[in-house]
Amino acid sequence: MEQMIMLMVTGLLGGILGAVLGIGGGMIITPILTMLMGLPIQYAIGASIVSVIATSSGATIAYLKDEMLNLRVAMFLEIATTVGAVIGAVVTGLVDGKVLYVLFGALLIFSAFNMIRKMRLKEPEERQSKPDEIATKLRLNSAYFDKATGKEINYTVTNVPGGFAMMFGAGIASGLLGIGSGAFKVIAMDTIMHMPLKPSSATSNLMMGVTAAASATVYYFGGQLQPQIAAPLAIGILIGATVGSRIMPMLPTKVLRLIFIPVIGYMGIQMALKGFGVNI
Repeated sequence: MEQMIMLMVTGLLGGILGAVLGIGGGMIITPILTMLMGLPIQYAIGASIVSVIATSSGATIAYLKDEMLNLRVAMFLEIATTVGAVIGAVVTGLVDGKVLYVLFGALLIFSAFNMIRKMRLKEPEERQSKPDEIATKLRLNSAYFDKATGKEINYTVTNVPGGFAMMFGAGIASGLLGIGSGAFKVIAMDTIMHMPLKPSSATSNLMMGVTAAASATVYYFGGQLQPQIAAPLAIGILIGATVGSRIMPMLPTKVLRLIFIPVIGYMGIQMALKGFGVNI
């Protein structure tokens, strides 16, 4: 019973953070399950996959209702992620994983600094980018109501090829290294395609669930997905994701960036060090 309660509380925290930032909850859940609860890493990873699906399910419903996420962008970028993940899984062993860890770690650290730069700009969410021909043809441009400011914000999606290439690379890394790509999805939309951070986070939540669902069957048949661990965790995550999806629209974008920057900064440092053979 004590373990079940702890799993539910862990899921609650992971669900809230995952829904708010659009990065899943694996980076919270996996360390807690392994270091604090002493579970084998393979079971923790299997439970983490479930956490991503549960976070996506709980948050996406609310974000769809609030018209916060961009469904067209999600489906378009998911093509790149899925193809990349399949290629990554096929060529596993042919590419040095250490090099990829360093490269993607450096990208996350750079993105953290770029977000710090964005915070210094006045009203960054209301700046209008130049129209993108591809985005216009695919009808990727959209709008959302920002509850924090009480304004309807129209935004233009730019650099579609760059965002697509980023997601393709993130998919390959995901397939090769077995890492989640939620942070890379947000970066592709926020930094490269110049979408506002809130729709980026909301859209990332939907995309993560699609990606994770494909790999969940592999973990299940491999015996890494244990129902007695995943079930209470999923309950907590669904509740947390529902709460997080209600909190995120009311947060000022600056506060959202203040939460997101240390998270991706830590992930970037961790990945880079892992590439050099140092685990923290």
